[in-house]
Amino acid sequence: MNDMTQRQFPRITQEGLDDLSKRIGVKIENTVEPWCYEATRDNIRHYAHGIGDDNPLWCDPDYAKGTKFGDVIALPSFLFSTSRIISGYVGGLPGVHAMWSGSEWEWMKPIARNTELRTEAYLKDLIEHETRFAGRAVQQIYHVDFYDAKTGDQLAAADSWCFRTERNHAAEKGTKYTDVKNRQPRVYTQEELDSYTKYYEQEEIRGAETRYWDDVTVGDALPTMVKGPMTVTGFIAYAQGWGGLYIRANKMAWKLQQKHPGAGIKNRFGIPDCPERVHWEEDFALEVGAPGAYDYGPERASWLTHHVTNWMGDDGHLSQAKCQVRRHNPEGDIILIHGEVARKFDKDGKFYVEITQRAEQQDGEMSAVGSCIVELPKK
Repeated sequence: MNDMTQRQFPRITQEGLDDLSKRIGVKIENTVEPWCYEATRDNIRHYAHGIGDDNPLWCDPDYAKGTKFGDVIALPSFLFSTSRIISGYVGGLPGVHAMWSGSEWEWMKPIARNTELRTEAYLKDLIEHETRFAGRAVQQIYHVDFYDAKTGDQLAAADSWCFRTERNHAAEKGTKYTDVKNRQPRVYTQEELDSYTKYYEQEEIRGAETRYWDDVTVGDALPTMVKGPMTVTGFIAYAQGWGGLYIRANKMAWKLQQKHPGAGIKNRFGIPDCPERVHWEEDFALEVGAPGAYDYGPERASWLTHHVTNWMGDDGHLSQAKCQVRRHNPEGDIILIHGEVARKFDKDGKFYVEITQRAEQQDGEMSAVGSCIVELPKK
C-alpha cells in the first residue's frame, strides 16, 4: 500500500469487548517471556542508565558494599523489565492501538542483586471512556504481583493501565495534538539548552547522607529534575534496559507475528513490523494520531521514581508510587519534574513522607502527575 494515510486499522467492537471482559479476574497462564528474569548487576545497570540514573547504589558494587545492603540493589522501577504485562502488553482487541497511561506500585522489600523474579498477573478491569484525543477508548487495567522465585517472598505489587484507541479516529479527528502537529519543529539555541542542562550539573544524589524523617517539613520542595531534550536515541536507550514489548528480530519477529498478527503492521516496504515503532518512526506515530515519535510510558513513570530515590538517599525506602500520563512527549520536548512534601505520618511504628509530583514540558504543558510515599528513618 503506497498511500499510508489510507490504511484502515481494526476498530473497537462490542463483540471484542464482551470477549475481553470474560478474562477479568482470571489468572494469566504462560505469560509472555519477560526481558529480565533476574536482577543481575548488568540488568540493573542497563535499566538505570536507560532512564539516565547513575545512582551508585544501583550501579557501583564497590560503593554499595559500604551500605546496609552490602551490594547493589535494583532501583524500584527495574521491575518494569520483569513483566511485559505491567509494561503494557495487552490482550484482546487485536490491532487496536494501546497507549500505556499509568501505574500504581507498592514495594514490600528492596530487590537484592541476583534475585530471580516470578510474577502473577490478571486483567483487573475494563472501563469505557470518550476521549478528546481518540473518541471511544477502553481503559484496560492489569494487576501484577512480583515474587522472589526462590523464597516465595512478595517483593511488590502493581496495577498498570493502557487506553485502547482506534488509530484511524485518533489520526483523523483527534484534537489533542492539533496545535503540536501544526507547530514548526523547535530548534534550540545553545543558550536555551544550557538553561536546562544546568539541572544535570546540579543534580544531587543524596546517597549515604541519611535523610531523617525529623528533618523533613511539609511544603519542602524537591530539587527539580530534568529529562531530555527528547531524542529517538534516548527512547532506544530506555528500550535497551527495559526490553520493549514487541521488539524482536528475524525469526523471533516472525514467530511473534504468527501468534499475534496484529503485532505485525506493514511498514513502507510492505514488511510487517511492530506497533512499538511509534517510538522511533515519526511517520507511523503521526499515522496513529500522536504528535511524532515519543517516549515510553513506563519510562516516564521511572523518571518520577528516579526523582524521589535521588532525594530520599540510601536509607530511605520507596513504599508506594503512582504515575498518570497526560500527554505524549515527542522528540524535542524537555521535561521538568517538580515535587513537594505533602504530608508526614507514622504507621505501625514506621515513619513516612508523602510527596506530590508534576512533570511539565518546556512550555508548561502537563506531561504527567504522580505521588510517592517514602519511608524514612527517624532519629
